[in-house]
Amino acid sequence: MPEVTAATWAEQQVTKVRDDPAGRLALMERCYHGPFGHAPQHLPFRRAAMSFMRWQLRRGVLQPTSNGRPGSPWWRAVNERILRDGCEAVGLSGGLGGPASSATAAHWLSFARRPTAQAWYRAHNGSVVAAYLEHRALAEAENEPERFFMNVVLCRVLYTHALVAAPRISLSRLHPLAPLLGDPRLGMAGIFLQLSRVLPGEYPLRGSARYYLGREHGFGRLVDFGMILPRLQQLYEWSAHELEAPGLLDCVRDGALVYAWPFEDRHVWQQPRSRVIPVIHRFLPPTGSVSSGG
Repeated sequence: MPEVTAATWAEQQVTKVRDDPAGRLALMERCYHGPFGHAPQHLPFRRAAMSFMRWQLRRGVLQPTSNGRPGSPWWRAVNERILRDGCEAVGLSGGLGGPASSATAAHWLSFARRPTAQAWYRAHNGSVVAAYLEHRALAEAENEPERFFMNVVLCRVLYTHALVAAPRISLSRLHPLAPLLGDPRLGMAGIFLQLSRVLPGEYPLRGSARYYLGREHGFGRLVDFGMILPRLQQLYEWSAHELEAPGLLDCVRDGALVYAWPFEDRHVWQQPRSRVIPVIHRFLPPTGSVSSGG
């Protein structure tokens, strides 16, 4: 019998849980226990990933497409990419053969060997971005509010990565605080990714993008319009370089998010009326260049 490679083994694990949302959650949990069930340095990093995945389960986006209330082909595909890359790294670190089948799986292997906040973000966000770019056609088939929040999720995960790995880009003069705020082992990182207060626990969304934007709580609005949008182009340029994903630059244009979103509808990203947001802009102005991120 030919030796089973880590990539083949990972695909088998994902196939087993493809139509089992709870099984997907359990598989992600197992990845953080390592190949031998004991990985105390890796376990704290599961916090942000598991929290966001539980939110996906509550919304029903990971339900099989044959279900009475089918899930989202796009959300399912993005989740599978993260699971597959993580499982492959577990297989490689446990002794299964073959080189890493992709750059993103190699990033997960680097994290497995040296678990740091920067390594986790490079692995996790690398898988996320690769899935976004690979499954753009599936994204285009989703309705307007779903496509809107795909962009919100993407810019927020990139921003939390920059908090840890490019603090001057992400938080300007408050950069010494940035790594603490973005650390995936701590609760603050989850707050930046919090969408459950905005979106109902259902799929598909039934309101308009503007309807849900109007319901966004104060902190989320300050993050999106006060901290992320003024440095959006710089954030995506830095992320494209850091994640070795030049295609990411096709997801932003002239300060507007355009992943599966028409540039002609960029008005949805315009800053709402606020007394606080201009103050944040003045106090935390964007830095001058990508090279100033360290």
